[in-house]
Amino acid sequence: MFDLHTHSIFSDGELIPSELIRRAVFNGYDAIAITDHVDFTNVEYVLGGLKKLEYVSKLEIVIGVEITHVPPAKIEKLVNIAKGLGAELIVVHGETLVEPVESGTNRAAVSNPEVDILAHPGLISAEEVEMAKDKGVYLEISSRRGHCLANGHVASISQAVGAKLVLNSDLHSPDDFLTEDLGAKILAGAGLDHEEVKRVLHENPRELVGRIEHVHGTV
Repeated sequence: MFDLHTHSIFSDGELIPSELIRRAVFNGYDAIAITDHVDFTNVEYVLGGLKKLEYVSKLEIVIGVEITHVPPAKIEKLVNIAKGLGAELIVVHGETLVEPVESGTNRAAVSNPEVDILAHPGLISAEEVEMAKDKGVYLEISSRRGHCLANGHVASISQAVGAKLVLNSDLHSPDDFLTEDLGAKILAGAGLDHEEVKRVLHENPRELVGRIEHVHGTV
């Protein structure tokens, strides 16, 4: 099981990073990314704290950020800052149906090849999905309440275009951990067939983690 979008107490999550990781190990995860919410006011604090993490495990641990409610014109600047501070994974908080995310956020994210995942992108356009495909930005199917409302749209348009999907929990509490069975059901509920479910659960996140390892060395 992979989860490349979770939150710790460095933003609005309930768990300190070490407990989040321990619970991921207990639940049999292969890899987990800690991607706390950041803007220009806290990116140094969040990454400075996460980079101090010391945890020995076979679980692959990825240090990242979720760029959240940043004006679209400023997203590229913050991506570059986060990368410079050691972020291994860049997630951008997309135009979910349940929050007032500024219009243009999805486009700013999918036009930037340094962005890895556009989270819960809501009613993303076909043109933006084409851009995501071209730039290698993965689009998220979310298990989180509210954010999941557009999963069917995201899955359908991504399949039509050929953009890559990942399933994430957007975890904030211990109750948010996914199981493979639940993850498969969420993806099937979004309209994916059996082969695509396997691809989104296993192949796509493994490919993305491998890309991170190639750029940053061993995760």
